[in-house]
Amino acid sequence: YIKRMEELEQIAKEVKGVRQAFAVQAGREVRVIASSADTDDHRAAKICRDIADAYQERLTYPGEIKVVVIRESRFTEIAK
Repeated sequence: YIKRMEELEQIAKEVKGVRQAFAVQAGREVRVIASSADTDDHRAAKICRDIADAYQERLTYPGEIKVVVIRESRFTEIAK
């Protein structure tokens, strides 16, 4: 079980632009954190497709695996 989760995360981390990857829901979903500085909306969609394709090619698994790419920018200012 743990080996499968680690393998899902490792495959996702191999894609350029991915900062972090987390397998959740017993490996049924992978949440990927993409670098917002290096990734635009089109690139985020391509990252998602590339990861899903890699899973289809390299893994044998029952059911399906949902891939979610999160690309977030946060801005904070403090007024004094």
